Amino acid sequence: MRVAVIGLGTVSVVHLAAIDKLDVELVGVSEGRYRDHRLLLDELRPEVVHICTPHDQHVPVAIDALERGAHVLLEKPVAHVLGEADRLVAAAKDHPALTVGVCLQNRYNLASVAAKKLLASGELGAVVGGSGTVLWHRDDAYYDARPWRGQLRRSGGGVLINQAIHTVDLLQWLLGEVAGLSSYTGHFASREVEDTVTAVLDHAGGARSVFFATVANAVDSPVTIEITTERAVLTIRGDLTIRHADGRVEVITERRADGGGRDYWGASHELLIADFYRSLRAGEPFPIDLEEGMTSLRLVDEIYRQNT
Repeated sequence: MRVAVIGLGTVSVVHLAAIDKLDVELVGVSEGRYRDHRLLLDELRPEVVHICTPHDQHVPVAIDALERGAHVLLEKPVAHVLGEADRLVAAAKDHPALTVGVCLQNRYNLASVAAKKLLASGELGAVVGGSGTVLWHRDDAYYDARPWRGQLRRSGGGVLINQAIHTVDLLQWLLGEVAGLSSYTGHFASREVEDTVTAVLDHAGGARSVFFATVANAVDSPVTIEITTERAVLTIRGDLTIRHADGRVEVITERRADGGGRDYWGASHELLIADFYRSLRAGEPFPIDLEEGMTSLRLVDEIYRQNT
């Protein structure tokens, strides 16, 4: 397959590293400026396009790729605002033979997969509730390096859409569809985009989860998800620890990042990207398709709407 990467943002390094390990041909890269990426698509005619641009460029580039017959693998979020994402959903319906995948790579973590299987099996009993915390650090240098990150009109928001969307996604993926939520966002570092978010999520099955995320922490602490069931407590903090009510403790060790990206990204981008190509070759649906990617964006949008 002929492959192109559009956007050389920070996360592009893990896409390029993953592509290098696959039986595909990287035919070109682009910084994602409108004129340049269309020229690349027209001249090189890639069959697959990876999009690693700033949030506000995701949809225009993706639509251009679809219109030229290319499958799309899109970095999260689907778009910086829900209305733009809806444009992509409409465009994708016009190209049913093409696949749009979204990089929510933490669903491929060993800990996440094991927790999903355990909860689905019913052997731990019903889910009582859960929590998710993201305690990270982003200073002025982070926003100065890529100014769009701090610009609401380009990023769509701060910690929630840029960092913590992965944790929101895992909470709804593990505990079930979110039927309602209440939330609060804070701008404690006096930036244009929020640096702190709290939310209470009510899941359709009756469980409740609480969520807290901030980039005002002193360091990047491990993301933590805790799920309480009738017969055990599951804690994801890198590894998955299962503390059974009868006293047994199990630990499922997570893969470690190989240095291709930042440690807090985890080690599963490569697995997701490989599975995307496996799905294309097999003619099978990709598990994290556009609709799946929209699920977490809709939750993000609802939180933002509650706080405007």
